[in-house]
Amino acid sequence: MVAETEIVCHHSVPGLDVQYRCIAKGSNIQKIEDIVDASSPSSPVFRQIRPSEFVSTEKSRSEVVVRSPDSISDAALESTVLQFAPSIRSGSFADIGPRRFMEDEHIRIDDLSAHLGSLFRCPVPSAFYGVFDGHGGPDAAAYIRKNVMRFFFEDADFPQISEVDDVFLEEVENSLRKAFLLADLALADDCSVNSSSGTTALTALILGRLLLVANAGDCRAVLCRKGEAIEMSQDHRPIYPLERRRVEELGGYIEDGYLNGVLSVSRALGDWDMKFPRGSASPLIAEPEFRQVILTEDDEFLIIGCDGIWDVMSSQHAVSLVRRGLRRHDNPEQCARDLIMEALRLSTFDNLTVIVISFSSPDHRESSPPRQRKLRCCSLSAEALCSLKSFLDGSGNR
Repeated sequence: MVAETEIVCHHSVPGLDVQYRCIAKGSNIQKIEDIVDASSPSSPVFRQIRPSEFVSTEKSRSEVVVRSPDSISDAALESTVLQFAPSIRSGSFADIGPRRFMEDEHIRIDDLSAHLGSLFRCPVPSAFYGVFDGHGGPDAAAYIRKNVMRFFFEDADFPQISEVDDVFLEEVENSLRKAFLLADLALADDCSVNSSSGTTALTALILGRLLLVANAGDCRAVLCRKGEAIEMSQDHRPIYPLERRRVEELGGYIEDGYLNGVLSVSRALGDWDMKFPRGSASPLIAEPEFRQVILTEDDEFLIIGCDGIWDVMSSQHAVSLVRRGLRRHDNPEQCARDLIMEALRLSTFDNLTVIVISFSSPDHRESSPPRQRKLRCCSLSAEALCSLKSFLDGSGNR
């Protein structure tokens, strides 16, 4: 068992504020001026969301309109969403599993605005989470965890903007993409990090009702929507067709499911002994893919976990387990521990790290139906039945 590494600021604010200002500090890390857009996989649930669909500058700031796959009237849906604001609580758990060394790291910040302080103003509520699954030693994951706030909110020029609009969403994605690439370059520059050490990375950023997940590697984020598991990330494995095609086009190869016969993922930070020199396209990249969704009251919680969980458990299995736990005791941290214990029971062979983020307040739990009283049946011997019959007959004759 290992100690958790986390920053938690518990603060729940019912209102929403979509205006904020960010001041980015200088950095001695080489700037990335040109960023190439990566297309996200198409999904019937997660299409590209335009801010005009959920924020109106002519109406109240809190007004939101969402398109839902469920057959709900627009008026009813809008009324429901107008009343919804996620109340963010989280819990995490980590375990070394059957491995000799722990290479996972994670971070969780339930109140990003309070954590960043006066230099940054973020929408309320705002939160930030990350899971970093290291390989080739703990150096890369530990380095990213130590410097994650600088990479993502200072050096990456997190957008300075007063309104949530098309420009805002594009700049947030570009900022996160830049943070991944800056972190990757920093691992190459730091002499204390072994060049054979690398890490996958998955982050989840919540700004008001917007949930934005960025992923490079095989960690996974899963959203629970009315009990259904909705995957908010795509595992980057070399055997998947799109990743395989990209790898082979850039001179790499797949052997027994491994990139160049060595690595089980096709995207990661670090691993500079497998990457081409800077400026050259490489089969192994740090470019993240994005998925975003506007949260409604149908969205109950988000699970973020390393591949040690998903190697032995389906997304739906994990969602069902956490949902039962939250309805029973409403403790995200206990749910995270239960997920780890379930993965160990299913004989996972990796380190284990998971974060459970709840979007409902503690007093918003659905009440469980009253338990029916169980009736016990007993059997009587023939002699006892005769005695009972005689007693009842005698009582009736009185």
